[in-house]
Amino acid sequence: MRELEPSLEPATDIAALTSQLFRKEGSWVEWGQACQKLQKAGQSPQAIFEAAGFEPIHQNQLIVASQVYAGLVADSVASNVLEFFERKGSDILYELRILSQVERAAAAELAVSRNLDAIAAKEVAKAVKEMSILPTSQTQFTTHPGDAVAFQAWRTARQTKNAQEKVRLISRGLKFAHTDSARTAIENLLTETVSPTARKQPRLPVYRLDSDDNMPRSLPVVGRMPLTVDDLKAVPLLDEIKPFGVVKFAGESAWVAIPGWQVVRNAEDGVVILTDTNALAELLEKEPTAKPEELLIVCDRARRQWDDESYFLIQQGDRLQLQWFDRPPELPILGKVLLVMRPHLIFDEEIAKDGWQLDD
Repeated sequence: MRELEPSLEPATDIAALTSQLFRKEGSWVEWGQACQKLQKAGQSPQAIFEAAGFEPIHQNQLIVASQVYAGLVADSVASNVLEFFERKGSDILYELRILSQVERAAAAELAVSRNLDAIAAKEVAKAVKEMSILPTSQTQFTTHPGDAVAFQAWRTARQTKNAQEKVRLISRGLKFAHTDSARTAIENLLTETVSPTARKQPRLPVYRLDSDDNMPRSLPVVGRMPLTVDDLKAVPLLDEIKPFGVVKFAGESAWVAIPGWQVVRNAEDGVVILTDTNALAELLEKEPTAKPEELLIVCDRARRQWDDESYFLIQQGDRLQLQWFDRPPELPILGKVLLVMRPHLIFDEEIAKDGWQLDD
């Protein structure tokens, strides 16, 4: 701000200035100038008090307020505002000292238009200061002092549960709101407060898995038979992230979710092969079914130890085959069949007649 710097003559008339203060001649602005001149001339605040009756704290208020007033004059603030503060209001201008010059002018105009006292002016100055240092701008509230006070009332009202106090804050916000956008924001808050349809925040639908069977396992799909051995080898090794079995994979592949049965959970390197009942019947040298259906074969590539109770994946030529052996095979085992899954269907008596199929 432009501070009022009283020019001092080489010989300041201390007696005249003291007499002016003692008799309270002129305006408060002139008193503040006189106090400043006397202090610069070497008079202590206590000496001025004893000679003129102005307490040190009052001297400081008058000096600071007169400097704020001088800034308003220099910035050509509206004449009605200057006329108001020429007569009174040093305590109001003193509270605006914490603001920038531009903010002081706007706050002074608001104080006059709203007929604010020093306490209210202090609240306005605090609101403007806080508004200027907010980390993010408020699109509905500008930096105008009226909007700054309205924003403080709006923000506090949103956090207040007491209905009576909330209405009081909303009323204060509407009183000071300077822009239409600020007024709209506060009116919306009032509508939310009095609306009978206001709803409470819903609870999150939180569930806890109560068994491992409820946790499916994602397995990569090799493809649909007929397949080659290279197709089987091209499937990446599965790497699940606990506790929910999240799978990360970069590239092209298909995946399927299998129920978390124990046999599936125990698979070290599980993969899935798609086929149908007729194709599987041909591999096993069985009669085809009357109504073919889709099948899903879960295999574990890590299980390559033969036993006579299981089916295994082997290579015949360049083809991938599924076969049972009554003795250890000479061909290398590429994986063990864990289960064959049929889709969920309504019971069909014709399908049930095929004795080679696995029981449900």
